[in-house]
Amino acid sequence: MLSFFRSYFPYQYISLLALLLLVRLPLLLHPMPLLIPELNWLLVGEQMGHGHLLYRDIWDSVSPLSGLVYWGLNTLFGRSLLALHGAATLVSVFQIVYFNYLTNNRDVYSDRTFWPGLVYALFLHLSFDCLTLSPVLMSTSFLLLAFGTLAKQMERRGATDEVFEVGFYIGIAALFYLPSALFIIWAALSLVLYTGATFRQHSLSLFGFLFPIAVMVLFYYLNDGLDDFNRNLLSSVFRVRQYSLSDFQSLVAALLIPLGLGVLGFLSLFNTTSRYVNFQQRIQQIMMIWFGVAVLTIVLMPFLAPMVFLSFVPPMAYFSVYYFENVRKAWLAEAGFSIAFGLMMLLFYQGALGLIPRLELGRLSNLQVKASPLPAGIKNQRILIIGEDLSAYYQNYPATPYLNWDLAKYDLKNLDNYEAVINVFDNFRKDPPAYIVDHENVVGKLFQRAPALAARYEKTTTAGVYKRK
Repeated sequence: MLSFFRSYFPYQYISLLALLLLVRLPLLLHPMPLLIPELNWLLVGEQMGHGHLLYRDIWDSVSPLSGLVYWGLNTLFGRSLLALHGAATLVSVFQIVYFNYLTNNRDVYSDRTFWPGLVYALFLHLSFDCLTLSPVLMSTSFLLLAFGTLAKQMERRGATDEVFEVGFYIGIAALFYLPSALFIIWAALSLVLYTGATFRQHSLSLFGFLFPIAVMVLFYYLNDGLDDFNRNLLSSVFRVRQYSLSDFQSLVAALLIPLGLGVLGFLSLFNTTSRYVNFQQRIQQIMMIWFGVAVLTIVLMPFLAPMVFLSFVPPMAYFSVYYFENVRKAWLAEAGFSIAFGLMMLLFYQGALGLIPRLELGRLSNLQVKASPLPAGIKNQRILIIGEDLSAYYQNYPATPYLNWDLAKYDLKNLDNYEAVINVFDNFRKDPPAYIVDHENVVGKLFQRAPALAARYEKTTTAGVYKRK
């Protein structure tokens, strides 16, 4: 496969995209497990489509531009998992084509080939959950655009006012996925160390970063939602930790080959430094900084799954290409890539389709939507789920703003506070749920604090489920 994509002809883009579709099409046409984060994003888009304002009327930590995309998809396709996967494929096509074009057009490597796009396409398939339109995937597109502008600055003797674009793209990336805001550190270090940018140009970059964020803050201020914006988004990056959704074995297995190839590619540079011009060496160094900043984002991730590590793909793909370039025997490089491709595809399809019975590796079982705890006849009802498991929403609709449990704790786990009780009572009054699914055993205390609510609900025969009278 490496030998086929070594030639640099425009028609190879068609081959690259054909390979992407060949890998993804069986899963796009086959029913796939619905993941809890996917259901959460679909619900956010659906609620926004009903006129609810994110953060003020929907307590969730998804970043605002991601929420806007999910609202748009819901408007066009409804609650469609296929729409998420189809849109993700389009975003993936952009990233693959742009990464391959950028590395070749800027002569980032010694030779022009389609290997960068090929390796990038492979690494976008860490696991089957990477098929979905996650905030990290959308955010990474703008980080790549920032990298493209930064690479243009590397080619020149000094930085230009285009550094505004670098900050602006990172600001947009942060509005898709808030931890991406840390990449302003990557941009600042790259400009300081490798471009000789002036104080004015650093200020331009910072202004570009803050501008889209300031516009979003102003929007929420004008819509009486600034406090909610701060609590449910800005502060949530330190509070929302759904680590019970994590599958560490699958995560390690998914990252093992890309990280291994990336490390081998990085180490191969120590024996071949003289082959590369100063510009290429600077690109190597800013990609090292990218990887370091990406590591810092781990502590801000709401849960751990392969999909949230997609911001690692550009540096891993970048250094992996060096590994295949620097292997002296072509057949060894071909064999190495074939083995990596085969193992990653095996894990990818195992996770989605369960090819090997009773093997949970790659299945991400903790992330999958499980059977609803509600009786089978309860459908198309407005309900409230108290807890992380959103499964009951699959055939129903959320009531009250309390969509994200980590944020709902602000009220529902603080019932000794009079203001919190008043907030809960008001939210129930505005949007009363027909059923309450209590996974966290808080309803008893809530009914003690608000007897008027207790009078409206009764227990059902299903444990933890309450029905409005």
